[in-house]
Amino acid sequence: MSDAARLRQVWMIARLQLMRVFFSKRSFWVYLLALFPAVIFLGHGVEVKWKRERWGAQKTSEAALQSIRRGDSDEEVLRKAGTPVTDFRSESFRRHRAHMDEGGGSEPERRYMMFFDGANRWDLRFENGILQNKRSRPLNDFDDDRQIYAGVFQYFYLRLAIFFGCLGIFMNLFRGEMLDKTLHYWFLIPVRREVLLAGKYLAGLMASVLIFGMGAVLSFVLMLWPQDAAQLSAFWQAEGAAHLFWYAAAAGLACAGYGSVFLASGLLLRNPIIPAVVILAWESINGILPTLLQKLSVLYYVQALCPTPPPVDANAPLLVRLLSAPAEPPPAAVSVLGVVAVTAVVLWLSARAVRRLEINYGVE
Repeated sequence: MSDAARLRQVWMIARLQLMRVFFSKRSFWVYLLALFPAVIFLGHGVEVKWKRERWGAQKTSEAALQSIRRGDSDEEVLRKAGTPVTDFRSESFRRHRAHMDEGGGSEPERRYMMFFDGANRWDLRFENGILQNKRSRPLNDFDDDRQIYAGVFQYFYLRLAIFFGCLGIFMNLFRGEMLDKTLHYWFLIPVRREVLLAGKYLAGLMASVLIFGMGAVLSFVLMLWPQDAAQLSAFWQAEGAAHLFWYAAAAGLACAGYGSVFLASGLLLRNPIIPAVVILAWESINGILPTLLQKLSVLYYVQALCPTPPPVDANAPLLVRLLSAPAEPPPAAVSVLGVVAVTAVVLWLSARAVRRLEINYGVE
């Protein structure tokens, strides 16, 4: 049989398997994993939009707020800046405790005001009517949001969501069919088992890339949604499209790499928990392994494609920082070829295993 005919068989099997992957009862929780970050960024965007609209009704000019100095009285501040968005006063409870506590005094009267200039919030704190502290910060910091997205993508999406999502999708391509006692129907089709393996893998790959790729893109778009229009325009003109592409590429390659590993695990092992725990532990300690061993990890390559490094808390314990910090990243071309090579080797081993696979539903 020609290669073209085998490719047509692969595509036919993938089309038949694809609907089962998308609508299997074992796959619905995968959608929750993929959409969870988007829900978080949607909530953040709604909050920012709501605050911008509500606080904008009481907007104060930046010049007026700049003119306020430490040591000004609260009445002077109100004359300069007008009505604040928030005005909270903590009245002192003056208790004369001369007979109960010698030297007893009184609590100072504290007051907090918050103003908004259209882009930044200004927090002013008073004691006994005198300004003690003034601080300005953006309502929504674009750089901080990009760092947060990078952290969510690398710590949650790559390490957990795609990992367990691919576990659920690819492990069930053969192991799930064994549990449902339907695998023998596929083996009755007059095609080589390697072709069947390729078709099933292609179906799982298409489903996982679509689910998690669209989830990553949707989260990225929702992260950008509440940003300032001028900053957003400059970002798209400079590097926005490249960032979006590499995040989507990293998600797709992670699906390809983890998918091949879990497909092989479903062929070789009956219990999916054991390989999942071993692989998760291996990926988690990747940052502290020797360089040669790091290259045997899918995470090592896909993290290198991410355009923004994730935030790392400088006050976190050393071990936590070592486990969460990415290793020295390889070039993008090496990363792509590395995932492709790992996937090809694992699929070659899977093809050898599927030839020897015997169906015995009685032991499943």
